[in-house]
Amino acid sequence: MPAYDKADLERRMAGAVESLKGDLAGLRTGRASTALLDPVTVEVYGAHMPLSQVATVSAPDPRMLSVQVWDKSNIGPVEKAIRSAGLGLNPINDGQTLRLPIPDLTEERRKELAKLAGSYSEKAKIAVRNVRRDGMDNLKTDEKKGVLSEDERKRHETEVQKLTDATIAEIDAASSAKEKEILGK
Repeated sequence: MPAYDKADLERRMAGAVESLKGDLAGLRTGRASTALLDPVTVEVYGAHMPLSQVATVSAPDPRMLSVQVWDKSNIGPVEKAIRSAGLGLNPINDGQTLRLPIPDLTEERRKELAKLAGSYSEKAKIAVRNVRRDGMDNLKTDEKKGVLSEDERKRHETEVQKLTDATIAEIDAASSAKEKEILGK
């Protein structure tokens, strides 16, 4: 059984890109995005639950998020969880709905968020490079075992490098788009 598995490498690299996109979606850009509240967990029914399991989040306009809590008895814990999530949001309680006005970002905060987006991007690139290294090591192992010839190994190494380059380009594109969105350019 050969150690090299191109489909596995593709899956792992795509996973790094998806993880990055999830991280970037959680960054606040001054525009309302329901993904902003994805990391919020609420303590209800004696357990910590994701906000999405106790309420519906919507963005009725670009500067406002609306959180419709399904069970009125949970509105207090939901409000508390949003306030303590460190997102800089102050919920306005309307009985069963929480309105979250999205404040303008200061220039300093925009630069911090852009730097954070860059660090997320670098983490994803490191993950992709680790996958590349694993793939190259597997090819060398297969060549030593006699599963691959030297020419086949070189051809597969070129494939792995092309896959790596394409994935890194996708990461750079996602990251630079998010930085432009954050910086308002």
